[in-house]
Amino acid sequence: MIETMKHDDWLFQQLQDAEFAAEYLNAASEDEDPTTYLTALRKVVEARGGVAAVAQKAQLSRESLYRTLSSRGNPTIRTLSAVLKATGLKLGVYAH
Repeated sequence: MIETMKHDDWLFQQLQDAEFAAEYLNAASEDEDPTTYLTALRKVVEARGGVAAVAQKAQLSRESLYRTLSSRGNPTIRTLSAVLKATGLKLGVYAH
């Protein structure tokens, strides 16, 4: 019997790996629509501790983190850096 897994479950499992999560966010950053990156970051946050735990580590309120990661979110570099650090990642810039 072939085992199947829902895409979201598979992605959640893969995003628990820091290298995969970093590549996932880097790929999302290639899209010109910033909501793509925020959606990807929200999935990483959910997989790497959950909103409540990441918000606490980033010294943000849970509500503030939800707003930041919403489709209308517009995080500052400080907030983005804090959220990434709380998930075990960090912001970087690469030449392309």
